Amino acid sequence: MAALAPRMGGASWSAVLVGSRCRSRFTEVMGAPGDAGGAGAGPGSGPPPPPGDLRSVLITSVLNLERLEVDLFRGQHHWVPATQHLFGGQIVGQALVAAAHAVSRDEQVHSLHCYFVRTGDPKVPVLYEVERTRTGKSFSVRSVKAIQHGKPIFTCQASFQLSQGSPVQHQFTMPTVPPPEELLTQEELIQKFLQNPNVAEGYRKRLTKIQAQDVPIDIKPVNPPDIFSSEPQEPKQLFWVRARGYIGETDMKVHCCVAAYISDYAFLGTALLPHRQYRVKFMVSLDHSMWFHAPFRADHWMLYECESPWAGGCRGLVQGRLWRRDGVLAVTCAQEGVIRVEQTPTQSKL
Repeated sequence: MAALAPRMGGASWSAVLVGSRCRSRFTEVMGAPGDAGGAGAGPGSGPPPPPGDLRSVLITSVLNLERLEVDLFRGQHHWVPATQHLFGGQIVGQALVAAAHAVSRDEQVHSLHCYFVRTGDPKVPVLYEVERTRTGKSFSVRSVKAIQHGKPIFTCQASFQLSQGSPVQHQFTMPTVPPPEELLTQEELIQKFLQNPNVAEGYRKRLTKIQAQDVPIDIKPVNPPDIFSSEPQEPKQLFWVRARGYIGETDMKVHCCVAAYISDYAFLGTALLPHRQYRVKFMVSLDHSMWFHAPFRADHWMLYECESPWAGGCRGLVQGRLWRRDGVLAVTCAQEGVIRVEQTPTQSKL
């Protein structure tokens, strides 16, 4: 199973491919920014890339796999959590990149289902082996196996579909929340907490370490938990997320791969909100599923609505929805993970 960064204490919001040659081969294959392909995200479309073309590192590095054979790829690591295990979202995103290389440009991913079977090693690259399981008239399935040290660490099945219209359409209603422009970033919130002279030194060091991490995601919690309280909270959280840097209009598969990376960040920590009095000893993802509903831009702000309907037996289940700013439901996610805590409640962080 691929281990994730443990979420420190109750502040779940704060825890949580190959180097390009000239231009990113990822976007060359799937469509460079500016190509037609429609990742139209409705209102809130971002400006052109800033001077210097500050493209997202998720495109130029993290999700830029090296092709070794027709259906064999190698991926490197960009950000490694404090646990020194691989970030689960990176493996999901890279696996989807590999699968997307094995379908036509007109086919778009509509779902993926993954299992983490061994802990990932950040010291070596990951090999992604793609099997073209089925290619049909409307749907195609690709199976991906991620390998390290000769053994699978992760398996994934991704399904792709040619665009089809239907009068059968509905969705939930997006929660009403403040816009991202009115909220503080994760970094700004941590800096605010660090200014409190009463924060325990050990916790101050942990916050400082989180603040220094080079995570390629912008995140703005809507209702950040009070990190100085151990009071149980409802297992729900909302935050605005987007890829850090510019991606632009391109093949929708590119934005889906980036969303796969983003979707795992702080996700499982939602299950800990009612149990903030306990210190986490071990927390990893077991599986991860995603369903893609509508076009979106992963470098535009999206609202990530997370909730945990159940936890027990050292496992927690979380569900999530990624909303475009115009209220369109873009992605649905689900994950189960192992959560082990110390039986003795933790002391105050003050």
